[in-house]
Amino acid sequence: MTKYILPLSIAGTVIGGMVLVKDYVTGGNCPSTATVSGKTIIVTGANTGIGKETAQELARRGGRIILACRNMEKCEAAAREIRGETLNHQVYARHLNLASLKSIREFAKKITEEEENINILINNAGIMRCPHWQTEDGFEMQFGVNHLGHFLLTNLLLDKLKNSGNSRIINVSSLAHVVGEIDFNDLNWEKRKYNTKAAYCQSKLANVLFTKELAKRLDGTGVTVNAVHPGVTNTELGRHTGMHKSSFSSTVLGPLFFLLVKSPKLGAQPSVYLSVAEELEGISGKYFDAMKQKDPAPQAVDDETARRLWETSARLVGLETNEATTPH
Repeated sequence: MTKYILPLSIAGTVIGGMVLVKDYVTGGNCPSTATVSGKTIIVTGANTGIGKETAQELARRGGRIILACRNMEKCEAAAREIRGETLNHQVYARHLNLASLKSIREFAKKITEEEENINILINNAGIMRCPHWQTEDGFEMQFGVNHLGHFLLTNLLLDKLKNSGNSRIINVSSLAHVVGEIDFNDLNWEKRKYNTKAAYCQSKLANVLFTKELAKRLDGTGVTVNAVHPGVTNTELGRHTGMHKSSFSSTVLGPLFFLLVKSPKLGAQPSVYLSVAEELEGISGKYFDAMKQKDPAPQAVDDETARRLWETSARLVGLETNEATTPH
């Protein structure tokens, strides 16, 4: 029986073409070559996935990098790996559990005391479609970690960010925000049957609304904040979804998965772009789909919802009036 083998040259062309298509579909690499030498950068959830790749790329560009993670063993390992890969020895591991208000306050206090500047804060950590878990303080886990944790952390670091001059805040959101709804009567899913997908979408909508309101409150301070959907990325974030556990997913969806889903390295490029791009200086309160500015969902631009979410969030996390940024 004669076997037909695809010539290597043709196979290479096909594979190369698929890679080009993938790069086009997923947004490709950050176009900016700007460095961040002398800048201090905090990346939450940086021991794996997009966060780790973001930290590594910014370390390669000369930044002083602080990996803020819950699991210190993994965080220390990631820091060592990044130092080895980039030959940048200013990469540090710090403990931060976004499911604990106490941990967030301890982290912010330590950073404020130890660091002269904070130039870039990347609120990257997240949890997606987990069971109906609660944070240490009784919040629904996805809303508590994805929104409330970063809300408190950002507010506690704002004075340092303002004093550092032209600082940037990047909130990693998701396209999932377009079907999100903020239920102010039941933010923590105590009255309804828990819907893990809807809870995730609510938290991602909260990220965009937080970005909008924070930008308004930071107007004139020199600090900018933007939200970004990094694209669907193959990371540990999807570990609770059951994706790719079936034979159908593996055999039928596999090729599509390759084309449409980013590697962590590609998934990190939008966060890197928002951190370094010189053309984004002064741009604030915007939503980016990968590296393109786009209009978010209508419910993400409602002024009253954004204001109410801010006030509700501040109350839930116990943010004192003198700790929260007030509108200019």
